[in-house]
Amino acid sequence: MNIIILSRNASLYSTDSLVIAARKRNHYVRVIDHMMCDLIIENAQSKILFNNQPVNRVDAIIPRIGSTATSYGAAVIRQFESQGIFTTLGSDPLLKARDKLSCLQILESQGIAVPKTIYCSNQYTMPYLLEQMGEYPVIIKLISGTQGMGVILAENKTNAESILEAFHVTKEKVILQKFIKEAKGADIRALVVGGEVVGAMKRQARAGDFRSNLHRGATSELVKLTAQQEEVALKATKILGLNISGVDMLITDAGPLVLEVNASPGLEGIEGTTKVDISGKIITFIEKSAL
Repeated sequence: MNIIILSRNASLYSTDSLVIAARKRNHYVRVIDHMMCDLIIENAQSKILFNNQPVNRVDAIIPRIGSTATSYGAAVIRQFESQGIFTTLGSDPLLKARDKLSCLQILESQGIAVPKTIYCSNQYTMPYLLEQMGEYPVIIKLISGTQGMGVILAENKTNAESILEAFHVTKEKVILQKFIKEAKGADIRALVVGGEVVGAMKRQARAGDFRSNLHRGATSELVKLTAQQEEVALKATKILGLNISGVDMLITDAGPLVLEVNASPGLEGIEGTTKVDISGKIITFIEKSAL
């Protein structure tokens, strides 16, 4: 098969791992920077160009789209989709999952439990909405944040108002979210490929922090999901229309709460923790699905 990985950096662990897995299975694979692709839209003659050359005879693409390239990355995926080329990540599912507010709205509407969340676009109603959050601390998140960046813990109402005012001035979109104390700074990430949980890990925030992202210094360990946790991870992935996802859940006495669903999850942490060749499973999924 002729496989293209859309990635801005071929040396990133996830991209390189996928390249190795594809070549081990005797596929032709190359990495293309989606931000360097040009799109020509014309009746029956639409094209994708890379370095002024048409991208032809492609069997499947694996989009690795970062948060700063979501919009254009989705446009490039959509161009491949219009040509009937199989993609592990659709353009619409990418947009739904990447926007934290939209993602939570869609999941909650389909019966997936999520932390109490408030979106505020009017600074004059902020004090009232902060009262609706109940006890402190509360979490303030950038809608477009990733890897724990743009996530702030507000210890009290005054602190929260100052943070929200600062974001309002910079015109950043944020959400307020209930801080789940019983999670004790830990969450679970379940990696889903083709309707199957292929790996799961528990991530624990470092001392003094509440963010359990490995990029923020958290530690990880192998974990076996309960039947309920696995069901939630699979259902959330299906609702968003994703083939591959990283579902982040907080564990509470009432059951798992889905924090977010990552449409382009990093593979380094989960492969290193679980010792599972997840890249290989992604290539196997493509082999079964793209033909």
